[in-house]
This record gives sequence, structure tokens and C-alpha cells, in this order.
Amino acid sequence: MPLVSLIDMYNPANKQRYAIGQFNVNKMEFVQAVMEAAEETKSPAILAASTSALKYGGFDYLINLVKTGAEKVSVPIALHLDHGASIEDAQKCIEAGFTSVMIDASHESFEENMRITKEVVKIAHPRNIAVEAELGRLGGIEDDVKVEEREAFLTDPDQAVEFVEKTKCDALAVAVGTSHGAYKFKGKAKLAFDRIDQIKKKTGIPLVLHGASGVSPDLIERATKYGAELPGAKGVPDEAYSEAIKLGINKINIDTDLRLGWLGTVREELARNPKVIDPRKILGPARETVKQIIIEKMKIFGSAGKA
Repeated sequence: MPLVSLIDMYNPANKQRYAIGQFNVNKMEFVQAVMEAAEETKSPAILAASTSALKYGGFDYLINLVKTGAEKVSVPIALHLDHGASIEDAQKCIEAGFTSVMIDASHESFEENMRITKEVVKIAHPRNIAVEAELGRLGGIEDDVKVEEREAFLTDPDQAVEFVEKTKCDALAVAVGTSHGAYKFKGKAKLAFDRIDQIKKKTGIPLVLHGASGVSPDLIERATKYGAELPGAKGVPDEAYSEAIKLGINKINIDTDLRLGWLGTVREELARNPKVIDPRKILGPARETVKQIIIEKMKIFGSAGKA
């Protein structure tokens, strides 16, 4: 089916309290893996491209890969701009057919973040395109961080209310203790569940968990067995997903897990088959690994069977 607006996908997710997975893509095999996983599990899915992914994959190439894939499956698929850096970035993607855009002005002042987000909303909403914004700063919650320093990183619930009311954004990425990459926590994984609960109750809109890959020991073990160096890598445990979704998270972003699965499989195939020169025999198994990771996430997030 044609690409679906994330606004329309959010409505049932918010009412039924499940989360839709956002899976970052930058090449054909990742696009195929998401589409196949979504079709097999009957789950809605969000394929996301960052500005760097669009540069690497080619703006038109990557967009058309996703559009073609969406037409071949029977489940709702959204195409999302991840961490758009400017109004111009968002507008270019809206005009190209994206059905959701994130404008990330979280590094700006609160007032400037609102101003920029409102401008993107003005462009997107007449076309029924979702706008995601970010409030707060991503960073793991560690035991040795003072309370006042920790609070400065997290999204303020009262600010969130004002932000949502004034910008009319459709979803809000909240800072609750996660961070991007494979090294999210130094010690035990911690998320500010009370903060998710407060923000959801005050705003009622779909909330987004960034930096949410699980970085499972199995993925790390496989990659390191064949030469990767990932000391201390740690991510979000499955039980944290369940609690976060129960409290109001409706979109969970997964990128690092896909990269780790891809990395481990490619390294293993190259090590086991040193005479192989056909890239399909290396990339095919890697694609299957990525697909299986996505299927598992869809089941954990509660989106499987919701298409």
C-alpha cells in the first residue's frame, strides 16, 4: 500500500498502548528487512532516514526504495526523517513524500525550539504529515551524577505541556535516560519511568524513546568473536521497553541493534567463507539477521498483529 501518515498510525497505538518501531535504514538490504518483518508479523513499521543516511544512500534512491517496498506489502509503512537539523531539511523531505518528519532543535533555547517546531508544523499539517520534536537532552542516568545535574538532562513535564500546546507537534521525543550508540549506561540500565508517566499524563500525545537499542549480549558476543571491539557496550533491557510502553511510549527508535546484527553476520561470513567473492552471499545472511532482530522488536513492542 502507499506510504501512510504517522499521524494515522499513532492514533491506535496511543489508544491501545503499544509502540511502533522506528528502524533506521541507509541501504537496500535494511529496507527489505523492515518490509519483510512487518509483513510477516502484520505490524505497522516506520522506516527512518537521517540526513547522513540520505546522503550515503542517495536522496532519491533511498526514498524510492522505501516507496517501492511499501507498495509491495499489505501493512502500514511510514517514512520518517530522523533528527532533521533545519526547517529546510524538513521541508525538502515533506515535498519528497515523507509521511513524518522530526525537527530536532533541542540544542536551542526553549523558545527557539518552539519557534522552529511551529514553522515545521505549519508546513507539514496541511499535508497530514506528522511532526516529531525533541525536548531535553539525551544522556544515560548514572549513579555518580548529582540529582540537579541529572534533572537538567531530563525533559521537564511542565515545559512539555507548554511546548505541545504552543507548537501542536504530533509526537514528542523525551529525554528519560537513554542515549544514542552502543554505550548507553556505565552500570545498571536506568530510565526515568516516573518522568514518562508525568509527561504522558500532562500532554496525552505519543511519546518517543530515542537511543533505545537493546545492545544484547548475544549481538555483542557474535560481533566480538569475529574481531569487533565493543568493550562495555550496554543498552535498554526488554523489561524496560514494556514498562515504558505501559506508561505512554508509542514510538521506539532502533538503529544500533541493526548495525550490530549486520556487523556480526558480515564478520562471521567473511571469516567462514574467505573464498567467497559474491557480495550477495555475505549481505544476504546479514539482511536475514537484521530482519529477525526487527521481528523480535515488533513482538516486544506490541505492534505485531496490529496492522
